Parts: sequence; C-alpha cells; structure tokens
Amino acid sequence: MASAVWNGVVTFGLVTLPIRLVTATESHATRFRQIQRGTADRVRNKRVNERTGEEVDAAEIVKGFEVGDAYIIVEPTELDDIAPGRSRALEITSFVDVAAIDLVYFDRTYYLAPQASEYNGVYALLHHAMWKARRAGIGMLVMHQRQYLVAVTADPDGVLAAHTLRWADEVRDPRKELPELPEDKAAPVGRAADMAVRLVEALSADWNPAEHRDEYQEQVRELLTAKMTGEPVPKAAPAPPATGTQDLLSILEASVEKAKETRSEPPST
Repeated sequence: MASAVWNGVVTFGLVTLPIRLVTATESHATRFRQIQRGTADRVRNKRVNERTGEEVDAAEIVKGFEVGDAYIIVEPTELDDIAPGRSRALEITSFVDVAAIDLVYFDRTYYLAPQASEYNGVYALLHHAMWKARRAGIGMLVMHQRQYLVAVTADPDGVLAAHTLRWADEVRDPRKELPELPEDKAAPVGRAADMAVRLVEALSADWNPAEHRDEYQEQVRELLTAKMTGEPVPKAAPAPPATGTQDLLSILEASVEKAKETRSEPPST
C-alpha cells in the first residue's frame, strides 16, 4: 500500500472528513545511472560552494532571494511559520462544473482515502453528492511548504481524487507565446473542412487508457537487450512529411477511407 504524502481533513460546509492523500500515479520509465565514459564509475551530484569549491553539508544550506548584489536569507523554519492553512485542512469553498476547468490547469493527481473506517459514511456521502451533481470541489491545501489550488473530483468507482491546479498567472497566453497561430479565427468552410470533420468522426472511440502503451519505453528496453546480446536494433521510421495545402483534400479523403477500413477489420487475437 502506498504511503500517504499528506494527512489532514477535507471540509465542506460544516462537515469535516479526516483523509490522507496518496499519489495516484507512478512512472514506468527506464532509469539510467550517470557514469563516466569508458568506466563503471558513478557520477554523483554534490552541493558545492561555487567560490571555494568545497562540499557543503545540507544542514548548512539556507535559502537566499537575490536582491541586486546581495541576498535576503530565509531559514526553512521561517517558511514553515508563515505557511497558510497550517491546520492541515483542505477546505472546499465552492463546487464547479468539472468540464469548465481547462486541462492546462491540471498538474498532479492524488487519491483521497478516509483515515479510518468510521469515516467511510461521510466519504461515501461526499462522493455521491459530487458524482450526482457532476461537480468538482475547489479548495486549497499546503503541502511541502507550498500552497496548492486543488480540485476534488469523484470517479464512477466510488473514489475521490485531488488534482493540484496551476495558478492563473502560471498559465501562459497562447496568443502571446505563439505568434504563428492563424490570425483569422473564422471557422474553415468547404470540402476540406467537411472531410476533416468526417475524419474525426471516423476515428472517434470510447476512451480506454489500457489500449495505449508506451512504445518508446519498449524500444528503450529492446535497445538494452540488443546491447547485451549483440543484436542490431532497428531505428525508428522518420517522421512523415508535412501536408501541403494543395494535397490536403486528397490526403483527408484517403485518411477517412483508411480509418473506415481499419475499423471494419476484425480485432487481432
């Protein structure tokens, strides 16, 4: 069972529910060590004083905020003393439409669990109300010396999840960051537009994450196996060329036909 990363309470109205937060995901990426070329020697990172070149003990490190040529020094305990919400409460202050939260705001996901079986009834009640209303609870919590905006959601399996959200001023304006975006916001019209819609419809499916796999990590593992056995490893195919405006309609038509053929094929066993 995964360890809790945060223990506290969820409050909504005058109701208080003791909960613990557990990380909802884990990485399956192949992990490499840093070693010096031609040796089996590990390369490690050290905390080094850039002026003296000497290693610094972790206990001797404080935080510094640069102001001109000087630093304002802050002790870790001083940050703890000013942390908001030190009562370890996640207070739900409002419930919003889940679909109204733009995906760009979602950061990390945690599962919520009641701290003891005696709180199961309150947990189930909150889940039922949120699932029935299709709403997400918005609140804040403090964890690891940071305050987070959080959306609490209910899934169809009876589980509550807490999603940390990015603050509004952390999300960049795409129109400022991407000058290449088309200036004309009018909806495309014509045969190409209709065919693009048909292609989307032909490729539409129910969301099933189990159908997808990390092919790159599979290739990494094949690379490692090949290097151990001396077998050659085929390289990935190059990216397809960009589609030009002149060829767009014919490529869309061919894509729709290919999607239809793929859907009509019997599933492989």
